[in-house]
Amino acid sequence: MARPRRRRKSRPQGSLGLLPGIALIALALIAAAGFAYVYLTAERPPALDTATLCPQGGPHSTTVVLVDASDDLPAPAKRELATLLQDIAEDLPAYALLDIRVLDPANNSSRSLVALCNPGDGRGLSTWTANPVLARKRWLESFHKPVLEAIDQGLAAGHADYSPIMAAIQGIAIDRFTGKAVASGDKKLIIISDMIEHDSDYSQYAGDLTFDRYKRSPAYKKFSTDLHGAEVSIEYVQRLMKHPLDSVAHIRFWKEWIRDNDGHLRDVTRLQGAG
Repeated sequence: MARPRRRRKSRPQGSLGLLPGIALIALALIAAAGFAYVYLTAERPPALDTATLCPQGGPHSTTVVLVDASDDLPAPAKRELATLLQDIAEDLPAYALLDIRVLDPANNSSRSLVALCNPGDGRGLSTWTANPVLARKRWLESFHKPVLEAIDQGLAAGHADYSPIMAAIQGIAIDRFTGKAVASGDKKLIIISDMIEHDSDYSQYAGDLTFDRYKRSPAYKKFSTDLHGAEVSIEYVQRLMKHPLDSVAHIRFWKEWIRDNDGHLRDVTRLQGAG
C-alpha cells in the first residue's frame, strides 16, 4: 500500500516579493543620506559685498601695491612691472583684497585706482553648492579686467616736484591695515619706487642717509605710523643722477624705517633699466 506523500510547507509568496522592494528603498535612503551629508558639509562661498567683491565680514588678507610714478619709469622696468603686477593679481588668494594705488604728490598721499577682492575664479568649487562657470565669468569681468586696466593706468608717465612716500605709506596703514576687520589677516605692501623721499620736512636729495638725521627732522613724528606687522616688498627703480645715491645705505635706511613703524621688510628687488 503506497504511503501518502507529505505536503511541503510553502513560504508565503507575499513576503518574498517584498524583499527586493525593501532593499531598493534602503539603498535609496542611504544614497539620499550621503548626498545630504555632502551638501550640508560642503564649503560654500561667503556672501560678498557687491561693490568690492569682498566677504561681508572683511577680506581674508590684504595686498596693497603703491606705484610711485612721480617720475617716469624706465621702459624695461615698465615691462617687467606689467608682468609682475599681473602675476600678483592672478595669484591672489580667493577673498583677498588687492588695492592698487599711485603716489599723489599734490595731496601728499596716494590715490586708489582699484580696490577689489578676488571673488574666486571657480576653481575648486563644488557643482553641488556653487556655479564654477558663473564664478569664472564674474572673476574675469568684475576683477581681472579692471585690475589690468588699473595696472596700465598706474604705470603711465608722470612728473612731480615732491615724492611723499612716507605720507602715502602712513595713509595706506590707516586705510588698509587698521581695524578689527583686517586684524587677523595677512597684510602685504608692495612699493614700486626709487624710494627717494623728498618733501618740505625731509629730503634724501641732500644730506646723509642715516636714520639719525631723519629722526632729528620734523618728518619723524609727522610720518610715524603703525604698519601692524605688514610684510613689505620694494621693487627698486634705479635712477640716473648726477650725484647718485648710495643704494646700499638707502635700502638700509628704509629697512630701519619700516622696522621702526612695526613692519617687516621681506625683500628688495632692483628693477631692470635706469632712468
